[in-house]
Amino acid sequence: MEEKEINETEPVIDAVNNAENAPEVETEPISELDQLKADLADQKDKFLRLLAEFENFKRRTAKERIDLIQTAGKDVIVSLLDVLDDCDRAEKQLNTSDDIVVQREGIQLVFNKIRSTMQAKGLVAMESVNKDFNVELHEAITEIPAANNKMKGKVVDEVTKGYFLNDKIIRFAKVVVGK
Repeated sequence: MEEKEINETEPVIDAVNNAENAPEVETEPISELDQLKADLADQKDKFLRLLAEFENFKRRTAKERIDLIQTAGKDVIVSLLDVLDDCDRAEKQLNTSDDIVVQREGIQLVFNKIRSTMQAKGLVAMESVNKDFNVELHEAITEIPAANNKMKGKVVDEVTKGYFLNDKIIRFAKVVVGK
């Protein structure tokens, strides 16, 4: 038996020769229907990608919103930690000292510190007493006879103080109105 020499280039040469001898296939122009089907498939693909991108956007923004809500009060809490430390020191001082003047002074310092901390964060107390009653700012708890005609329709007493946070009402003042 004779051994044939194996030539690795033979299959490649055969494929090239066969391609040259093959009859030419005429390419038919793409029909309008096929073109529309291709365009529709392309638009469908773009739509699905856009829809997936929008769903990812919604998921991402929902997650960011939840994270923001969970950490929104963090800086306020951190700023109040100093006040909490002062409260702990005041409580310790109350338990060890009997001097009422010193205790009152210490507690007043804590109150002032919490007020200044809240004001630094944008909290402003609403001034209501002796002002005209305003339904957009006040919640009337009761009406009492006014001491004089000047006090009719005005706030006589404030039961619960109202507050603004950065010029937006966060709590209405509960007031007593003169009639």
